[in-house]
Amino acid sequence: MERDSQLALYESVAGQLKEAHTRVRELQVAEGVRMALTRKLLVITAAAKHDLPDAARRLDRLLTDLDEGRFPEED
Repeated sequence: MERDSQLALYESVAGQLKEAHTRVRELQVAEGVRMALTRKLLVITAAAKHDLPDAARRLDRLLTDLDEGRFPEED
């Protein structure tokens, strides 16, 4: 049963990552902001390989920030 819930979480995170990448790509922001968001997505993707629940939490926070218009500063 745990394997089923892990698989469901994996599918959810994969779908959300795909959505997040699309949203970041389509944002009308400075290139530096887009790069910072892309780096965050890459970190989340890497974390998903080792700690899926943590990656899911990070991704939820990132999507909430995108929804609320909170973007990182340009580098």
